[in-house]
Amino acid sequence: MTGRLQNKAALITGAGSGIGLESSILFAQEGANVLLVDINLEAAEKGAALINRRFPNVTAIATKADVGKEQDVKDAVDKAVKEFGRLDVMFNNAGIMHPADDNALNTEERIWDLTMQINLKGVWWGCKYAILAMRNNPVDEAKGLHTGGSIINTASFVALVGAATPQLAYTASKGGVLAMTRELAMVHAREGIRINSLCPGPLKTPLLMDFLNTEEKRERRMVHLPMGRFGEAVELAKAALFLASDDSSYMTGTDFKVDGGLTAAYVTPLGEPALPPPRSLTEL
Repeated sequence: MTGRLQNKAALITGAGSGIGLESSILFAQEGANVLLVDINLEAAEKGAALINRRFPNVTAIATKADVGKEQDVKDAVDKAVKEFGRLDVMFNNAGIMHPADDNALNTEERIWDLTMQINLKGVWWGCKYAILAMRNNPVDEAKGLHTGGSIINTASFVALVGAATPQLAYTASKGGVLAMTRELAMVHAREGIRINSLCPGPLKTPLLMDFLNTEEKRERRMVHLPMGRFGEAVELAKAALFLASDDSSYMTGTDFKVDGGLTAAYVTPLGEPALPPPRSLTEL
């Protein structure tokens, strides 16, 4: 059986940990060559080494980039095309959640600007250079390769619902990702380029757990989760794989929610979860 991304090339930002790392492993497992991009080069290199050990039939390469710098994003896309000859999947996943991000009265302008630079401009540049690359993808019907591709932008459930525990810059940046994704999806829908947003609920990742650094903060959110637990990064990776693959060939411009039912909830159930969360792909 061939994988769902067989012979394809993917670029994943924020690939050194969390959703990005789990997605890199899963994409490679499904047959893709992967460029792991992260501002932490050592973390990305560890991920690439793991993939190359585990899946010798694909190639994983690591590179350093700050997605808040346009030239870094362009260079990363150029590197993927140079190494793999094409770019089929662009996963704009990198982002920040600054601890000083608060409400309209307390959030400093420098925190707002930094968050927008990385979370919104970085996604814009990722889309821009991925679109240019995907337009030039060579066609090889024998290998199931064609022009165009799939772009996935990590947004968040906070772009869809309000919270009395504000992170104003983060929330606004993710709302911008949703709006931008829909617009770009319409502009490029007839070029074979699909563009979708991935909207995670609260996840048990270093990014969020560092932010929720007290039991009180964690429980303040847990009460709103119908499934009674935080999500796992691997669960988002599986959703990203669906959006990356031809299984989602008739989906573009969507806000794909993977949030444990949070945005559908009014009153959540009582009791403990019946099933344990899935294991990280790094542990297999």
